[in-house]
Amino acid sequence: MRILAVDDDPIILELLSELLATMDTEHDVMTADSAIDALELLARPETEPFDCFLLDIQMPGMDGIELCRKLRETTQYARVPVLMITAMSDKNYIDNAFTAGATDYVTKPFDITELRFRIKNAESRVSGDSALTKKIFAVQRSEAKTGDPNEKVSLNEPVPIMDVDGVIDYFAFENYVTQLSRGSLFGSTVFAFSIRRIQELYNQSTAFGFECLITDTSEAISDCLKPHQFLISYAGNGTFVCVVEGGHRPDLDRLTDQINLAIHDMDLHFCDGRKLDFRLCAGQAFRLIWRAGRNVIDAVLEAHASAEEEAIRREKMQDEYWLSERAG
Repeated sequence: MRILAVDDDPIILELLSELLATMDTEHDVMTADSAIDALELLARPETEPFDCFLLDIQMPGMDGIELCRKLRETTQYARVPVLMITAMSDKNYIDNAFTAGATDYVTKPFDITELRFRIKNAESRVSGDSALTKKIFAVQRSEAKTGDPNEKVSLNEPVPIMDVDGVIDYFAFENYVTQLSRGSLFGSTVFAFSIRRIQELYNQSTAFGFECLITDTSEAISDCLKPHQFLISYAGNGTFVCVVEGGHRPDLDRLTDQINLAIHDMDLHFCDGRKLDFRLCAGQAFRLIWRAGRNVIDAVLEAHASAEEEAIRREKMQDEYWLSERAG
């Protein structure tokens, strides 16, 4: 990978360079001692694109969170891995970093083994070796390979969602809740929403229309979760996983009704002009207060599965109702 490490501490930059040199895979590492210098380097015509960024947060002039945000505003670096490597362990910094588009977060003084593992994860995302990488970047790779904007991403693949408050990709979402497990999880709750009859909607939508459907749904969820502190990720198959903090325990029935009303008020249509009418349902909510490490990811997966199971259950009940009505 081509990696750009940005930190105002020359010792950290030297340590990162030496660490990357000891890894199994050869990396081409460049360094910058400020966010401004990094942006100037990226703006040079002769600079080859980078595959990964390692950013400090506290730097003079512009901090790493703002640099991350600026990277995400560019087409070239909208989806590349960005690892925050910082001494700032306060939850506000973690929240702000992931909201700005960070992929992962490592605190100083960092454990060499852990950092090496996280860089390998970033490498697998870039190289496409992991199934999760293939899911997250499927849209970009298919367009780059075929040049066909009408090629539809598979239903079980996460659709990249840009510029919706509180929405991050699924890989970053798992890293975020894992990061929370290292600190205080008090008050955190994870739950999920699934779009009912998603296969039918998917079959009826164009590639662009389906991406719009997913983006519009994420906007409705985001709007209804405000003003609470939250993050959302689209996990594929019409399912959105959410984490809400600050001690808020959402009434999922009421929240689902609010989201469905918001979607209805959007007055959505298919690309051919047909009315687009659909509803969400929620699964179970899981408190993360006593969970840590892998158990946190298990809670995310349980929330995801319960929402999809609820969507299937509701449609089955509806189908059975109509069958019984016709029989009568």
